[in-house]
Amino acid sequence: MSRRDLRAALRPPSPRRAWVWWLPLAAVAVDVLAEVIVRGREPVSFMLIAVPPLAAATRGPRGTALSAVVCLGLQMWMAARRPGHFDEQHHVAVYAATLLIGIASVALAWQRERTRQHLIRAHSVAEAMQRTLLRPVPPRLGPVHAAGFYEAGEGGTLVGGDLYDVCETPFGVRAIIGDVRGKGLDAVQTVAAVLGSFRVSAHEWQSLSSLAERLELSIARNSPAGDEGDPELFVTALVLEFPPGGGEVRIVDRGHPSPLVVGPQGARRLVTAPGLPLGLGGLTADGDDTTVHQLGRGEVLVVITDGVSEARDASGVFYPVLERLTEHFAGVRAPDPEAVVSFVRTDAERWSARSDNDDRAVLALSLDGGEPSCRGADGASARPGPGG
Repeated sequence: MSRRDLRAALRPPSPRRAWVWWLPLAAVAVDVLAEVIVRGREPVSFMLIAVPPLAAATRGPRGTALSAVVCLGLQMWMAARRPGHFDEQHHVAVYAATLLIGIASVALAWQRERTRQHLIRAHSVAEAMQRTLLRPVPPRLGPVHAAGFYEAGEGGTLVGGDLYDVCETPFGVRAIIGDVRGKGLDAVQTVAAVLGSFRVSAHEWQSLSSLAERLELSIARNSPAGDEGDPELFVTALVLEFPPGGGEVRIVDRGHPSPLVVGPQGARRLVTAPGLPLGLGGLTADGDDTTVHQLGRGEVLVVITDGVSEARDASGVFYPVLERLTEHFAGVRAPDPEAVVSFVRTDAERWSARSDNDDRAVLALSLDGGEPSCRGADGASARPGPGG
């Protein structure tokens, strides 16, 4: 959303859409109608005192001031219609009250307008942060077609604790998807640390396991920890690589939900070698835990965060992403990554019967002209990846 779009969304409601905008005019019309009906026999002008506060809710300072002036003029006109009442004590008190409330309403309208402008700037900064941290997924990088979706769980926020990125490197196209334990500013800071390190280290380290170790180091150095941070902070993540010239994907699993593959035969889950999440890797010995899987022609690799897989329906059943993908895409010759992401997004929303506050991220990737793979009974072919 651009800054112009934000201004349009936050500007005062249009009179064609919001009944609140009409309230000041309706109050004036009712009061004038009452004056005509009673023909000046009863004082009804006191009702106009409420108009300036109503105007302050939908109009700026100038519009609110205009409403106060109009109401004050109408009160004087109505009082003048009754002989001897124009400067009568009670009417003078009504004039004074309308004037004071009008001044206060103008101040409220000015403060509301100032808050709206501040909100526009805050949303612009949040949007810039999101575009910096979570860049839009390019539809194609080398031989890889890609699509992605992200939605923060906290209402009114644009950035949360999920992360993903895709980049083209000398070692092939590499991608990451992850989920930070926790929420709030600590989670956002950790997201920034992991993505910043990935965007640099993915171009420097040939070994995928070494790249994961660099991400581990980045969390240790840059994420909030110690007395002021979360001592149990960690990130579940999948680090992926599509090497040049091969119809395969290499995967390092750091405690994240394993990838899915969607193709003409339905959907299946890939076998990985799960390790401890990033941030806890120091508890285990170093080693190469890369697994390699062949991707067949027309197959799409799908990785998600638990905000998708743990969405629940009215009876508390988790969203069966594997079964839903199989049901929807079985028999489809070559699913498109964008179509897969769009389906998971909308289908998970329909499935969820409660207002979850967990972040959701989906990343789908496919290769050009992948060769059909030979798989065993488990539907996957895994072998240790190269060290490098």
